[in-house]
Amino acid sequence: MRIDVVSIFPSYFDGLKLSLLGKAQDAGILELAAHDLRGWTHDRHRTVDDTPYGGGAGMVMKPEPWGLAIDELAAASDRPTIIFPSPAGELFTQKTARELAGLEHLIFGCGRYEGIDERVFEYAASLGQVRLISLGDYVLNGGEVATMAMIEAIGRLIPGVVGNPESLVEESHEDGLLEYPSYTKPSVWRDRQVPDVLLSGNHAVIAAWRREQQFERTRSRRPDLLPADDAEG
Repeated sequence: MRIDVVSIFPSYFDGLKLSLLGKAQDAGILELAAHDLRGWTHDRHRTVDDTPYGGGAGMVMKPEPWGLAIDELAAASDRPTIIFPSPAGELFTQKTARELAGLEHLIFGCGRYEGIDERVFEYAASLGQVRLISLGDYVLNGGEVATMAMIEAIGRLIPGVVGNPESLVEESHEDGLLEYPSYTKPSVWRDRQVPDVLLSGNHAVIAAWRREQQFERTRSRRPDLLPADDAEG
């Protein structure tokens, strides 16, 4: 997979060179590049924003540099998926991450200030599939943090990135439930005992206990994920 990110702060993404995603890049499984939007400006001040038409607080990101950036990056593949993090977008979920992990080329556009000129989204749709995506019902200073979170969630689902693919199967949200609790050695820590069932060696009983823990945890913490009957217990 190829992922391009456009931002006025490309160094934000240096952290994605670490850990599993860094290894995936070294192995050629994932190609990730962060680009400075100011590289597509042509004035001496490298201007990327201007005052909003109609008045109002703040500044709006100009369409010219965004158009040039999208032109260049979208030309690398046939109709890439172009993603703009936005509190006005669709909600990002594990299902979204899995959908995007199956694509060949993603372009992320990180907005700042009061956002990006609306015409950029309209134009980008002529070159690829455009998706405005939100991490949740809150507002960040820019799209960089949201983009990093999405790339982390998407990248780990690309075949070969996570060493043991079975570890992905029982994670939270993979089957609509939260993950069961995990324990390791020692069996007693600060007077707290690992549940006896996990020490039994009976894998069928352990599997049943873990499944029940998933339902209990989901009912307690995220009942909105369950059908009404199950949520009520």
